[in-house]
Parts: sequence; C-alpha cells; structure tokens
Amino acid sequence: MGHRFERLLRPRSIAVIGGGAWCEAVVEQNLKLGFTGDIWPVHPTHSTIGGVDAHASLDALPGAPDAAFVGVNRQATIDIVRKLSDSKAGGAVCFAGGFGETVDGAELQSRLLTAAGEMSLLGPNCYGFVNYLDRALLWPDQHGGTPVGHGVAIVTQSSNIAINLTMQRRGLPIAYAATVGNQAQSGLAEIGCALLEDERVSALGLHIEGIRDLPGFQRLAALADRTDKPVVVLKVGKSDGARCAALTHTAALAGTHAGAEALFRRLAFARVDTISQFIETLKVLHIAGRLPNSRISSMSCSGGEAGLIADAAERHGLVFPPLSSSQSDRLRRVLGPLASPANPLDYQTQIWRDRAALTETFSSMISSSVAISLVILDFPRNDRCRSDDWEPVIDACLAARAKSQQPLAVVSSLHENMPEPIARRLMEAGIIALCGLEDACIAISKAATLGRYGDAEPILWRPGLQSTITLSEANAKRELAAVGIPVPLSQLAASAAEAAAVADSIGFPVVLKGDGVAHKSDHGAVQLGLTSATMVLEAAKAMPADRFLVEEMITDTSVEMLVGVVRDEAHGFVLTVAAGGVLTELLQDRQSLLIPVTRSMIEEALLRLRMAPLLDGFRGRSGADRRAIVDTILALQDYVMRHADNLDAIEINPLLCSPTRIVAADALITRKAEP
Repeated sequence: MGHRFERLLRPRSIAVIGGGAWCEAVVEQNLKLGFTGDIWPVHPTHSTIGGVDAHASLDALPGAPDAAFVGVNRQATIDIVRKLSDSKAGGAVCFAGGFGETVDGAELQSRLLTAAGEMSLLGPNCYGFVNYLDRALLWPDQHGGTPVGHGVAIVTQSSNIAINLTMQRRGLPIAYAATVGNQAQSGLAEIGCALLEDERVSALGLHIEGIRDLPGFQRLAALADRTDKPVVVLKVGKSDGARCAALTHTAALAGTHAGAEALFRRLAFARVDTISQFIETLKVLHIAGRLPNSRISSMSCSGGEAGLIADAAERHGLVFPPLSSSQSDRLRRVLGPLASPANPLDYQTQIWRDRAALTETFSSMISSSVAISLVILDFPRNDRCRSDDWEPVIDACLAARAKSQQPLAVVSSLHENMPEPIARRLMEAGIIALCGLEDACIAISKAATLGRYGDAEPILWRPGLQSTITLSEANAKRELAAVGIPVPLSQLAASAAEAAAVADSIGFPVVLKGDGVAHKSDHGAVQLGLTSATMVLEAAKAMPADRFLVEEMITDTSVEMLVGVVRDEAHGFVLTVAAGGVLTELLQDRQSLLIPVTRSMIEEALLRLRMAPLLDGFRGRSGADRRAIVDTILALQDYVMRHADNLDAIEINPLLCSPTRIVAADALITRKAEP
C-alpha cells in the first residue's frame, strides 16, 4: 500500500472526535470487529464514548493518531483537521456534510483542504472505511461484513451503497469497503490505487457517480494491469434522472453515457449495470481472475436447467464446446446407457447421492478446453427442508476442483437458493458461488472479455468551453477538405437564380441546401436529386433560406455512416462511429472510443456495429472501402487533436461510403466563440 495512506487505512491507533451517536458507533464497531490497536475518543465533557475512556482534547492524546474520525459540525471540522495535521496524524475521515456538495460550502471545502496540508483526508461528507483485513474501521454505522484474510476492495461515492454492499449474503469476501464523499483531496482513483497495492486484495470494485480525475483513472488502470488485479465498475448516469441525482448528491460531474462506456473499455475495466452483477462479477474475478476465453461447460441433474443455462449463455456470448470422445466415453461408463453425454450435461438423478459417481461426472466435464465449468445447484430453504442430500454434490465439487485445479462455479438458478453459509464455504474452498443464472452468465462473460490496459496513450482531455459558435456547412466542409477528408464538389449561391446557374456549371444531378439552416431535413431546407436548373430554381424559392449551397449528387452510395467527436468534460474527446443518415437516432447503432485511437481500434469498433455486414456487401448490395473509412476517421482525429483547445464538437452525417469512394456529405463543427 502506498506510504501516504498506510497509516490511515491500516491504523494502529484511532482517534474518534465528537460525542454523537455516530462517534459512539465508530468506537463500538471497532470493538465488535476485534480491532487490537488503541482507540482514543476525544470530547471536552464526556468521560467515555462507546464505553471507552475519553480524552478532553487532542492535546491530551498519548500521541499522534494514525487515523482520526472527525464527527463534529463543518465549522469545527476545519480547526480539528488543522490540529491533526500539525500533530503529524496519519489521516482523517471528515464525516460532516455542508461543504462542496452545497451551494454555500465551496469556500469551506477549500479551507478544509488547506487545513489538511500533507495529511491524508477522506471526505468531507463521508462515512469512511472498513478494513476487514486488519479489523479496523472509521465507520459511523453498522456494517454487515466479517474479518477476512484475502478479498476484494470496494470503493464508492455513496455511503449508503457501501453499507448495502457490506450487507450482501452471497459469500463475496470483502477486504475493504471505502467511501470517498466529496473527494476534496483523495478521490476514487487514488484510493483505488492504494487498496490495489495491498497484496491481500484480489480485485477492485468501483461504484461511480461521476469522474473528475481522468489522469488518476489512467494511473489506476496501469496499476491494475501491472498487478493483474481486475477492476469492476458500476457507473450510474445512463438515465437523465441518474445524471441529475449524481450532480446534486456529491457535486460529481456525471458526463455522458457514451463517454463512460468508451472510457471503461479503454481502461480495461469491466462495466456492469446492476449491484447484483457487480457482486457476482467480483466473485468470479476474486477466485479465477480474467478468463482466457468464453468457452464453458455445465452440469445439472435436470434437462430444464440445462436448457435455461444454454439460453442464458447464448444471450451473453458464452459458448458450449462439444465434448471430446474421451469425455463422452468416461460419462457413459459412469452414467449408464440412459444418459446422453453432451454439453450442457443433464446427468439425471440416478447418481444424486453417489459421491464417487458425481465426482467422476464432474471431473469428466472439467477440461482445459473451457475457461470455467458450472454445476447448476439450487439448495432447499432451510426453514422448511433438510439439505443432507445436497452434501454429496458439494463434496463432489470440492473433490473435482481439487483434482483439476481448473475454475469451477456452483450456480443457483434463483438468487435466494444459494444460502450464505454454503456460498462462503464454497468460496473459501476456491469454488465460485454464483447466484442466479443470468447474473452468473454476465459475470463470466465480463471476466472472459476483460482486456488489458497495456501501454495505452494518454486520453486527450480538455476542460469545457464557456461559449461556442457553429460554423456554416460550407465552412465546416472547407475545414475537412483541408485535412484530406473528401467532400462533394460544391459552391455557395446568394440567390435562387444564382443557385440554378451554379447547378448548371456543376452538372446534374445536384443537391440543394439552405445555407445556415440547422437540421435541414426537418425544415425543408434540403432537396436531393435535382436534375435541371428549373428544378433547382423552384426548390430554392420554396426553402426557408436566402443563401444556398449547391453540391454534386453522390449517386453510388452503398452505406451511410455517422462519424463524430464531442468534447466530454468528464471523459475526454469521444469519437463515435454509427449508422448514419436520417435514421441515426432511430437505429441507435453506434460504437464510441476515446481519442487518441489507432487503426486497429477503429477497425474493431466497425466490426462491433450491427450494420457491419453492410460494409462487406449484403445480399447482393455493394460494400464499402473499409480502409478508406478508417483513413477518414484518422484524418478527423488529426483535426481534433490540432484544434483540441478550441473544438467543442465535429460531426459528419452522412459519410457516404461505396467500394470506390468516401465522401462527407454533411458536416457540422462547433468551436469556441471568439471574445
């Protein structure tokens, strides 16, 4: 663990400053968890706090505490933090709210940060952390965890989410549960790095409302890659409501959903959508780490369960390879003539209580040709039923896992049918206990598709612009042409009559557009395929415009695409490639990346589009020149990187693609307004 946070997160002495119920809880929960260091309550009038003798002031303490929980009002918090820093304390958790998350608290938060100086600080508006490895906490409430020797670390921006996660009953071993509050000094990424440096931590889970420190997240990704400790992210902000909640909760900048998706893909973090997926994915990564591929095997005593897991696996890209001849022979010998060896396997119930037969069956299915093997097993409810008959199956799983040393998971089809004691028992034995078929398949898929950060280039980032202007289409295309992006032959006309004359000189058919009109197709300001000067004249007179852009009509188009870049203050410059034209919003077929990108990254993004088959030609239709598309996107990136200080957004829609030609048919550029 980094030296800066060592004393705060792994303290041997804890000062608890304040006298309310929150401070009593910190003392009581430390005693309950089994903390063996010194606990020093501080209060000017109380003789005890939480049953422990109190000190009248910070000056009365036996020494500088490694960690301090500051549980007083916001004004008093600043003075106490300054005294702790002056005394060379290791760090502090500031519980009080009313700082940067409120309208009048920004100045107070700035003073608090100054008061902390070089001392480590969590918060303010923060619950603190629980260290289950060393049985230490600065946590003003109950929690549901127990001491562990090895486990995952979880960091959240929400104290209540952190409490909820400690209350999980799914067998996930939690090493640290930490909250960061307003992140006045130490943010998610910095605390995440400190926790990953603890050799007892296997993986990291982040609950994120918004991202402020993009370089910090890149450092976190590099450390996760170097230590081979995967990161799982539960990021809110996909919906408008969630983005609003994030902004008002901890003054976090939620950013765009597309930007977040692109960021976590670049950082090689596994992004999930629900708390259940978050927990199940962390379980897989804690035991098995990254999986080498998406190939799985499955075993159940029911054809119905085999069918359910087959369908769920297909939904999430998991593959059931066929059994080898030797596997089939082994299974026939143990299961008899009534069984049909297959993957997924229905081993039926005739061997249900036979430990030896179950062990041989499971061992036969576990193979190095799959990344992980599953045993589907729902346990009876313990208030009405007995579970003795399930013990042979558990024993067989333990034996098969010990023999093969390959990843093995026991999966319940319903979340509630995996009792916590059994889940803990399995996890402690190195078997992944997964709750629910759907979440299990999602977790395995995330572990199987998790990339590596490697030596990725730093993400291009600039702060937001205060005011912007939008260039005319003609000027935008002039900018694109200057960097080598093909645009149609075109000319501006100052009147309808001039537009007709220009069209005649360009050659028919032509496209006529009202200059300076946004969303031209919505306002009748674009006409395609005009084949005579008379048609151009009549179309121009009917348009809501005084000036016109006359362009050659591109007639050999196979595919229409959208390519654009938006400045995202939270995540960097987001490059989007998508199905283009007037159906862009309807189709919602897009992939987003963060600049800078490489040729191979663009090619992979194009392959992920649902429209990808169209680029190669589909059902007799001509395809498109993929290389030219990639060249165009790289040229657009060059433009963005050259104008990053002033550019707000740039979009080509449609980018007309054919086997022989790529043309930017429409373009929009928004940039910083000149003072």
